[in-house]
Amino acid sequence: MDRTKKKQLIDSLHTALADTAVVVVTHQTGMTVEEVTDLRRQMRAAGANFRVTKNTFAQRAVTGTKFEPLKALFKGPTALAFSHDPVAAARVAVAYANKNDKLTLVAGALGERQLDVAGIKALASMPSLGQLRGKLVGLLMAPATKIAGVLQAPAGQLARLLSAHAAKGDKAA
Repeated sequence: MDRTKKKQLIDSLHTALADTAVVVVTHQTGMTVEEVTDLRRQMRAAGANFRVTKNTFAQRAVTGTKFEPLKALFKGPTALAFSHDPVAAARVAVAYANKNDKLTLVAGALGERQLDVAGIKALASMPSLGQLRGKLVGLLMAPATKIAGVLQAPAGQLARLLSAHAAKGDKAA
C-alpha cells in the first residue's frame, strides 16, 4: 500500500472518530471473514461502525481526538467499534462478544471518559438514545392526555345521563 492510500485510511478513520460519541476497542482473534461481516452488518443495523485496522493506523487516527488516551490499547489483533449513539456500538459489541468468544472487549471511551470492560457492559445495558427520546415524549404527552380525559369526562357523563332519561321516558310511554 502506498503512502497516499495509508494517509487516506488514517484521515478517514480520524474524521470518523472525531465525530463520534463512543469507541469500543476489541480484539478479534481467529474470527473468520463471515463472522466479521456478520458483526459489521449488526453494527450498521444499529447505527454503528466496526473497523479492523492496523495498530499504527489506529494510533495515528486517534491522535488529536478525545480518544487519544486509548493509544496504548492498540496491541494485537485490534478492531474498533464506534457510533454517534452512546449506546449502539457498546450494545452490539457486548452482545456479539457474549455469543462469540473470538471477540474480546478490551476497553473503550465515552467522550473523554475511559471505560473498562465493566463500564462498556454497563453502557450496553442502558436504553438507546431513541428509547430515551420515546420515554421523554411519553412523559411530556401524559399530562396532556390526562387533561383531555378529565375535560371529556363531564360531557360523557352528561350524554350517558340524557341517554338514560331518554330510555326511561320510552319505557314509561
